[in-house]
Amino acid sequence: MSGLLAVIGKGKDPQLVKELSARMSHRGPDESDLHIMENGSIMCHESLSIIDLKSGKQPIQGTNKAWMVHDGEIYNYQELKDTVLKEHTFRTKSDSEVIVHLYEEFGHKFCHMLDGDFAFVIVDGDNYIAARDAVGVKPLYYGLDERGRIYFSSEMKSISDQCKSFSTFPPGHYYTGKTGFVKYYNPEYEDHAKANQKLDLDLIRNTLIEATRKRLMSEVPVGVLLSGGLDSSLTSAIAARLLKESGEKLHSFSIGLDADAPDNKAARAAAAFLGTEHHEIYFTVEEGIEVLEKVIYHIETYDIISVRSGVPLYLLSKVIADKGIKVILSGEGADEVFGGHLYFRNAPSAEEFQDETIERVQKLFTADLLRADKIPMAHGLEARIPFLDKEFLEASIRIKTIEKQPKTYDGIEKYILRKAFDTPEDPYLPEEVLWRQKEQFSDGVGYNWVDELIEFCAGQVSDEQLAGASTEFPYNSPTTKEAYLYRSIFHKFYPEVSSAQTVRKWIPKWQENQDPSGRANAAHVKAGVEASKAGIIA
Repeated sequence: MSGLLAVIGKGKDPQLVKELSARMSHRGPDESDLHIMENGSIMCHESLSIIDLKSGKQPIQGTNKAWMVHDGEIYNYQELKDTVLKEHTFRTKSDSEVIVHLYEEFGHKFCHMLDGDFAFVIVDGDNYIAARDAVGVKPLYYGLDERGRIYFSSEMKSISDQCKSFSTFPPGHYYTGKTGFVKYYNPEYEDHAKANQKLDLDLIRNTLIEATRKRLMSEVPVGVLLSGGLDSSLTSAIAARLLKESGEKLHSFSIGLDADAPDNKAARAAAAFLGTEHHEIYFTVEEGIEVLEKVIYHIETYDIISVRSGVPLYLLSKVIADKGIKVILSGEGADEVFGGHLYFRNAPSAEEFQDETIERVQKLFTADLLRADKIPMAHGLEARIPFLDKEFLEASIRIKTIEKQPKTYDGIEKYILRKAFDTPEDPYLPEEVLWRQKEQFSDGVGYNWVDELIEFCAGQVSDEQLAGASTEFPYNSPTTKEAYLYRSIFHKFYPEVSSAQTVRKWIPKWQENQDPSGRANAAHVKAGVEASKAGIIA
């Protein structure tokens, strides 16, 4: 929805703050605004208008002297206005405004009441509060400069050279000058011992449908990323049905090296079955390499799998934005929730399987969600993720592990979602999509993409450079030429130690090959359609 920047404290040049905020103007191409508080604190907002296109500009003032900037969407804003905030007078029709009124009504203790994806800062005289949504769908960073001023920003590019130290704001927390960080999101599923619920297919189906319905809230066109995998196809199927109720047709988008790329072939079949307005995009390896630096600049990480998959998403997002779409649904998160990645089948015990699903959901903000948010937002496009809805997470992660742990190549994810959504009398998806092998996005666009990208990187980095990597980059030292090149590009834009320390590299467990590609798992070539139909999958 936008980019926010807040500088808490006196003496910062407003013109400089405006320029710092403009570094992320891609997040909000519709409008840019700045407000200076009486105590010298400054709030900036780069706006992407999705709800209340006419009067919803930010920063937004509350009833009295509190001001707020917000990135994201609050899906239950109307319910809050009709209940706990019914006595409040609102200046706009924006979903964002409920946040500042909740602060005026409840002080610091209101974040748990918000159903949405958000990062926000409220400044009220010398008091302030910053917060981030439950799992970190929306990015947020915080830092401290040499004069003790504290900064909050949607992207670190706006503060990295201003702060003596900075870090990633933890999801599910709020922060005030008096309390420090407070964890407000404490779901039962974070304890693996609470995975004690029977598999309830009706609950799975209903919570996911409702999670998707919420995320269709918009006054601008909505589309869907359709890779042809089970997760994105199911998101597309639900959205297509919901939009059909109001006479609208869903626009779906896929990308690959050519028409025969695994994702494009599967997406084509899913789109034909669902009746979406489908757009199939092709790119060359050379086009991907050409935008490599732009992708690393925007995604703000050197994590290998994030960069590999970020490039085709960057190219696809530009096409989507150019067609006038401002909101896109994504199937992110399902693999982590259900243990759908191929390496999960090697979990040595039910307890370790469950712990890994919990940890992967908790750490999504360090990798997949950076790509899911920042790459589309590089083109002013907001991604929304139904599988990370709080109610759906509670319903799915707490299923008894014995009913969830994969004993087969593709795992239980397909079994649960297929059983929940594809009854013979009302199938949501075609058979070829249901039984498709698990592919990560960077593989599904065409296997040559990763293969030739690795080859390109090898040609850009000498043996001597790689040998000296641990000296040149002592933190998270790269161990391959591909990793070295990404790290070098990242360092060019973000040379600070704090920048490097925001990055967490994702490495799959329980497999010999430590490459993060799904193809690195030994099960990959075995988990095809014929194996599935032969009874390998439960």
